[in-house]
Amino acid sequence: MLKKILFYCAAVALLILLVLHFISLPRTLDASLIPQHKADLQNGENLFWAGGCASCHAQKEARAKARLMLGGGVELETPFGVFIAPNISPDRQAGIGSWNTAEFINAMVNGVSPDSTHYFPAFPYPNYRSMPYTDLIDLKAFLDTLPPISSATADHRLHFPFNIRAAVGLWKLLYLNTGTFSARPGVEASVERGRYLVNGPGHCAACHTPRDLFGGEIKNRLLAGARSLDSASSTKAPKSNRIPNITPHAEDGIGKWSENDIAYALESGFDPDFDSFGGSMVEVQENMAHLPASDRLAIARYLKSIPALASTRD
Repeated sequence: MLKKILFYCAAVALLILLVLHFISLPRTLDASLIPQHKADLQNGENLFWAGGCASCHAQKEARAKARLMLGGGVELETPFGVFIAPNISPDRQAGIGSWNTAEFINAMVNGVSPDSTHYFPAFPYPNYRSMPYTDLIDLKAFLDTLPPISSATADHRLHFPFNIRAAVGLWKLLYLNTGTFSARPGVEASVERGRYLVNGPGHCAACHTPRDLFGGEIKNRLLAGARSLDSASSTKAPKSNRIPNITPHAEDGIGKWSENDIAYALESGFDPDFDSFGGSMVEVQENMAHLPASDRLAIARYLKSIPALASTRD
């Protein structure tokens, strides 16, 4: 009798493992769904700056010389281990120069590499997932104009069990549910442009929204501030281990800032009290300064339109 029970338990366990394996397999976009589109390099460059690509994919030394040398290697120390940003220059061996359009879009919206493995969500594809394919085509075309960098990057150094890529497939089932951006009817175009930039390429929620136990964004706390996942920054600067609330809450957020205050801060790096930004926001602001003034104002208008939330406490 005991042998039968053990046999059935083993069979059920094996079945569960097979089901989990199947549902965690990488899902990719069929190339036939990608529209024919002539790339707009100017739009691609704007999306590049909105996304802050250089902040993660260019070493600080390279940024001092040329911000667009995207050889990767930047390390992000987190409670899960150390993530290392890859080379996304157009080098065909070390970078993404050999990727076709479908492979690039699958990486950006599905978090799947050309060899069909899951990317860890330190790469903010849950946010990029809302970007229209035409914008992603423009972005890839702009990246292809940048200098190829031949240096390879090291592998991530993650703690067990966070280093199990198959588990990312299960994580995606829970959290990878954002659809392609569509404007809300009856909402002013400038506000919707800001909503797209903040929640899509700008991936502001990736830092400013708290996360649950499994690292998923808590959607009803959108942009209400969060604990920094960058353990290096919290070690070196204890007061910088909080990412601020950027909702229009009068006391905890940026409710006292006007739209022009926000737009000017993104352009100059100075808040309404003439304090300068600090921490990782310095690089975000430097990227945003490259955007058209209309885009910075659109971001400001959207941030003033969202629900005002008291700062997240954790």
